[in-house]
Amino acid sequence: MSNIKEIAQQLKDITEYIVVIYAFNATGKTRLSVAYKNLTKDKNGSHTGVYYNAFSEDLFVWDNDEPNDNENIKLDIKPSSLNNFYSLLSEDAIKEELQQYNPYYDFKFNPHADPETAIESISFFLPDDENTSIKISRGEERIFIWCFFLALFRVEGLADVQDAHFFIDDPVSSLDDNNIFLTADTIFRLAEDNFDNKKKIIITTHHIGLFSVLFDRFNHGEKSDRYKKNTKSFMLKKPGGKLELNEFKKEVFLFHLHLLQILDEAKKKKELYTYHFVLLRQLLENIVSFLGKSQIKFVLQEIKVEKPEETINMLNSLSHKKVFFPQISEMNEYEQKTFEEVFDKLLDKFNFKF
Repeated sequence: MSNIKEIAQQLKDITEYIVVIYAFNATGKTRLSVAYKNLTKDKNGSHTGVYYNAFSEDLFVWDNDEPNDNENIKLDIKPSSLNNFYSLLSEDAIKEELQQYNPYYDFKFNPHADPETAIESISFFLPDDENTSIKISRGEERIFIWCFFLALFRVEGLADVQDAHFFIDDPVSSLDDNNIFLTADTIFRLAEDNFDNKKKIIITTHHIGLFSVLFDRFNHGEKSDRYKKNTKSFMLKKPGGKLELNEFKKEVFLFHLHLLQILDEAKKKKELYTYHFVLLRQLLENIVSFLGKSQIKFVLQEIKVEKPEETINMLNSLSHKKVFFPQISEMNEYEQKTFEEVFDKLLDKFNFKF
């Protein structure tokens, strides 16, 4: 029998306001969000918090309008308990959340016959051709729905009434890796906006990059002094079929193998972005910890990096400042050369198997 209720209770008992959880796919993250929702209902059976998970995404379904050769393709919204809040949601509110992702498309609401429900569906189009409906990609769709909910969380009567917590389950997928910093930024702003009123924010993800960025930002970022004492990070695992929620404190675990896989894939695809330096730094810090040392410089010297001081400066610069701005940039030639030197020499020296 699943012990998902026990894990939900363990999560409820955590006193810190910010909780970040990493787990493999199919471990039970979505089931945990449902169990937590049921556990935290008030005595009248009403929700005390708000949620974003796979069920949120399932409310949006494409109508491809096949009989008319996709002429009126649109994204339908299924009826749910959220219907009453749609009339308070504006297109501009979503566009404000969406703009940092630099979408190439525009969109419009299609009104529902019931004015209280307000939105029946959403049509997408190119800015210079509002009359031709288009279908956006799966990755773009997930980003749009995430921004839809970010805007929805701000409408009166929802998150300000169900104000005990946010539970965010997997807001980023493997289809939009390049947007993990933008998504992390939206989560960080959500934490900033709700930190003073002590609202709990729980984030679960299978994406090692998102977990790494959030862990780093809440514990070591420019504003970490405000958050790190009220932040806890965990690994949700299922050894032998029983769920375990184990606190993560940068122990080696298998974390470094996930980082190695992410970085190796990006290098092979020649899709290296500046945020990969954050993941590289996390990898180096795990190796330093495993070796019982305290400075990254030790590892760089061990693997015989040509300019260790200069490399450390680059790691610091790209890991703790500009990389957190809401934009993504590809590595320039020099950054790529430095990244590849460190990564290749790490593999040669330690002969990692992943």
